[in-house]
Amino acid sequence: MKRTDFAAYLNKYFTDYLPNTCGSTPQTIDSYRHSFILFLTYMQDEYQISADRVDISDLTYENIVSYLSWLKEIRSNGVSTRNQRQAALNSFIRFLMYEFPEHLHEYQRILGIPVKKTPQKEISYLKTEGVALLISQVDLNRQNGLRDYVILSLLYTTGIRVSELIQIRVKDLSLQEPFTLLVHGKGQKSRYIPLMRSTIPFIQKYLVQKRYDRPERLDEWLFKNHMSKSFTRQGINYIVGKYTKMAREIAPDMIPADFSPHKMRHTTAMGLVESGVDLIYIRDLLGHESIKTTEVYARADAMHKRQAIEAASKEIVPPEEAEWDKNSNLKDWLKNFNRR
Repeated sequence: MKRTDFAAYLNKYFTDYLPNTCGSTPQTIDSYRHSFILFLTYMQDEYQISADRVDISDLTYENIVSYLSWLKEIRSNGVSTRNQRQAALNSFIRFLMYEFPEHLHEYQRILGIPVKKTPQKEISYLKTEGVALLISQVDLNRQNGLRDYVILSLLYTTGIRVSELIQIRVKDLSLQEPFTLLVHGKGQKSRYIPLMRSTIPFIQKYLVQKRYDRPERLDEWLFKNHMSKSFTRQGINYIVGKYTKMAREIAPDMIPADFSPHKMRHTTAMGLVESGVDLIYIRDLLGHESIKTTEVYARADAMHKRQAIEAASKEIVPPEEAEWDKNSNLKDWLKNFNRR
């Protein structure tokens, strides 16, 4: 069967454009791949057009709008997931704009489809005493206790992502002053971040314990699971969850049940904001591409301060009697309200 233009250009998009032209990471490519699997499923379910018969001409404004609605109504995708699927399609459309300029008007309509706004969630994080309680649950004398302690300490003191933590190799550590860690972040962007002096003795002891202090082992993963392989996200989630459960048995009000490695990252950021550290520095430490991403922590801090001030003011501000309680004519009150 002859391949359609869609199949041919989708292959070129994934095998050449994304990895070579855009420099996309394997994680991004895999996410986009899944998005197109869903789009092909949609074309089959809604129009009975099989994957090998989908054509470039099927990429219309109406079809894309309908597909995005299908994700919500049939697949029950949330706003964030729906936006990720839309981003994958938009990326492909931008690629096609140079290949099929005759469809430029249609492609511009597709790219003009608004992205749904996601509701701003309140940031969940631990106070300093909560972090101390969590990390204190690690028994350094037990097998892998030192490893777990270093993992939790690095997550808290550096604010790195789980994906960055599991990619650390022994050679990425610099334990000579100034102590630093080379982190391989999103979009194949690397950055150096400082290590807390208090963590250095534990890291050094861990390197000796695992015999990573030998030159021939510099290329090995810093953290390995029970199969002597690089940790997965699930493995790190399990470790954090294990100590979260133990800490909650002591102080359930201090540690949320759903505490996760990403919330440890929030904890690091909020601690820095509350300490008055400049947002530019926090952005660079966390590896945010834009300062706008970092500003969410400043807004959260301002909200918490406002709530604290409002709670305190309730005790010193006398209750105010509403003027309309004395005025039976609500319309007259409204007419005079805020008049200068």
